[in-house]
Parts: sequence; structure tokens; C-alpha cells
Amino acid sequence: MIINGIKIENTFAEAFPMKVARLIITADSKYWLKQAANSITGFATSVIACGCEAGIEKEIKSSKTPDGRSGIAVLLFAMNSEGLAKQVLRRVGQCILTAPTTACFSGIETNEKINLGDAIRYFGDGFQISKKINDKKIWRIPVMEGEFVIEDKTSIASGIGGGNILIIGDSNQQVLKSAEAAVKEMRKVDNIVLPFPGGIVRSGSKVGSKYKNLIASTNDAYCPTLRGITKTKLSKSNESVLEIVIDGTNEKDIEKAMKQGINIICKKYNKGIKTISAGNYGGKLGPYHFHLRKIMKWVI
Repeated sequence: MIINGIKIENTFAEAFPMKVARLIITADSKYWLKQAANSITGFATSVIACGCEAGIEKEIKSSKTPDGRSGIAVLLFAMNSEGLAKQVLRRVGQCILTAPTTACFSGIETNEKINLGDAIRYFGDGFQISKKINDKKIWRIPVMEGEFVIEDKTSIASGIGGGNILIIGDSNQQVLKSAEAAVKEMRKVDNIVLPFPGGIVRSGSKVGSKYKNLIASTNDAYCPTLRGITKTKLSKSNESVLEIVIDGTNEKDIEKAMKQGINIICKKYNKGIKTISAGNYGGKLGPYHFHLRKIMKWVI
């Protein structure tokens, strides 16, 4: 399959089950909203070393938030419920409780709950109080600024981690420009986040290493400087590869994000781009397989 001169490889992105929490953060100003959202989703690129993967999903109008202020939805992913609960508690306690004017609420509703305000409330040292608003329990925790409002519990749900595309081209500048355009387009899709810096990964990894203590190492098959000494997947002209990783709450929206990202590259940012591929592990890692040509078949 070739779209506007770019080869869409006959391969698939392999993704795996995760647990996800969606939090709604509100604040008096968009400045402090962004500060809090950036903080809670910081150092959350990969579960390999960060404990969770997280990102900003979207901004929310004041008419749609629990307290009538401007809001941001963030998604946090971990491999299991216990791990997610720890990350949510730590990050809310250190990044949202501390940020001026913010409040924090659950952004999804399921039968599986984890502690939110029910744990953070102890910071109030006995001065905290609870109340019911629209059948939801809310904690009011006294802080030096006034009070921090936070929902008692947050729901968590099943999610998916590891959707991805690889952008392969003939120069760093061209590949980066195309990747940036794809990220901008992908972020228009609800229910997904791109957890890496600016949504882009330059250090794509493979499972395993020659060093026994490492569970992942550089994906040498896609490293241009190793083309002559390893089993490469690059042509002689390929000088750069960038990856975009997508985590989401469901298959449909991950697929939609992949399609929109690939589509914008092929239509408007195809200069110097030779191939769109994806990372997989032969179907051994996860049950979710996003086949590139299937995703793009109606775009030709």
C-alpha cells in the first residue's frame, strides 16, 4: 500500500491491557490549570521506569465541570489496579493538592473504585470535613490558601497501552516536522494520550538486552548509525525514525488517532517520508493488534 508516495507497511502495532484513571482538574485560571496538569502527568512516559503512563486528554469547558470552573482531563495508565492506585494518590497529593486554586474530581464512572480524597483527607489533620454534592462525597481539606476540594473516590477502568506508529524518512528535520503534525492531529481525538515528551519518542526500544539486568534496550533495527552492523529494517537513504505511542481507553479511539496521524502525514507532510510502520512483538506481548493497512484502507 502506497499513499501519496509513502509506503504503509503490512504490519501492526501491538498493544496490551492496562488500567486507567481519568481525573478532572479545575482551577481559577488556565495558567494554574496547565501548571497542575503538566505536573501530575510529568515523568510518566513509560511504566518501565515511571510507574505509570499519563498525559493531558483535553480541556473541558466550565459548563461541563463539577464546580463550574475551567477544567482539564488527564488520563493515567498502569499495569494493574494496585499500581494505578499508588500513582494516582502520590501524584494528586504532590501535584494537585499543592497547586494554587485547584480541585480534583473523578472523570469516569465504573464499579471499580480507588481512594482519592478518602486518602488525601488525612493531610487535613482532623480539620477536614466531608459533604455530599449530587450524591457524590466531597472532601474539603484546609490549606494555607483556603481549602482544597477533592472527590472521595475515583473510578478506574480497563485501558490499552502501546498503540504506535513509526515514521521513517530521509532527514531528521523532515521526520520531526511530520511527527509534530501527526501529534497535533492525534490530540484532537478524545480518550487517548501520547505519554512521551511532545508526544514523540526518538529512543524506541525492543524487549530484552545483551545486559541481563535490562528488560528493554535500543531498537537497533531502526537505528540509522547501526545499519552496517546489525540486521536493519532501514534502506540506505533512511536517516531518521521517530515513534508516536498512543494509550487509550478503547480500541476504536486508538485506531482513530493512528489513522488521523498517518493521514495528515501522507496528505500534507509527506516530503522526505518514505515509510509508515509500527512496532510489535510478533503477537506475543498483547492481544490488541492495530493493522496499519486495515486502518488506512478507506483513505487511498
